[in-house]
Amino acid sequence: MNICREKRTLYVTDLDGTLLDNNSRISERSVKILNGLVDRGVMFTSATARTPATVQPLFGNVNQSVYMDESGVMHPIPAIVMTGAGEWNRQTCSFESCITIPEADALKIRDVFASHALHPFVYCLSGNSFLNVYHPAAMTSRENGFYQDRRHLALKRFHLDQRPARWDKVALFFAIGPVKMVEGMVEELDSATSCAAAWYPDVFIPETGLIDIYAPGVSKASAVRSLAQKVGADEIVVFGDNLNDLPMMAVADVAVAVENALPEVKAKADVVIGPNTDDAVARWIEDRERD
Repeated sequence: MNICREKRTLYVTDLDGTLLDNNSRISERSVKILNGLVDRGVMFTSATARTPATVQPLFGNVNQSVYMDESGVMHPIPAIVMTGAGEWNRQTCSFESCITIPEADALKIRDVFASHALHPFVYCLSGNSFLNVYHPAAMTSRENGFYQDRRHLALKRFHLDQRPARWDKVALFFAIGPVKMVEGMVEELDSATSCAAAWYPDVFIPETGLIDIYAPGVSKASAVRSLAQKVGADEIVVFGDNLNDLPMMAVADVAVAVENALPEVKAKADVVIGPNTDDAVARWIEDRERD
């Protein structure tokens, strides 16, 4: 592999609605382009709200970028998962780091959700490569659809009609509900603790909102900044489409939105490229690296 020493750009892309097509896959064309870029030494990775259980298979055919540390040793560039709570090494199939929510905050968040009769999926860290996911009540149709799509995945196990036995290993609360309910709850959740609560519309199901809650300070922005420092990048380029991409776009040197992005995201972007269905992210990086 030829390591490109002249270029120190770190490219970071969101997945759903950005790198992934409308079938939630990385197309064969994008895979081919990305592998060519990685083989040339381009530093490329993803930042997503997804967990390793879906990130690992999605990138099964995509080579993992590497970087050289100050002593000349090569390391894989991890994927940013769970909106920045974790750094995931696809080569070793394990977390390089994972930030959990303080137990006292987790209990307060649990109580706020209970007061609104909204039941989140609670993701608890087990070892350095596995997540146990708890859901305490009968599922709505939206929740069941989410569960059915993920029930057979490796790297995590669902425990239905159960609560965590311990609340000191919670990495993520994830809730699905009507947009108006979800949007209205975020302010209350924010005031209950110093944890990072955010909501955004589902790109697949109309009028559905999603809530992610992580430990204090967790965000795509902080994770991207930290990763850029680790790999020695002097330029950050990010790609996004949804509201939860705005923080990392704000800290990037170049913020790129796909054509199908929300209007608020395109308004904050430095560049708007083609849609996610046209391999726009991979093609744009290829064109930029060719110049």
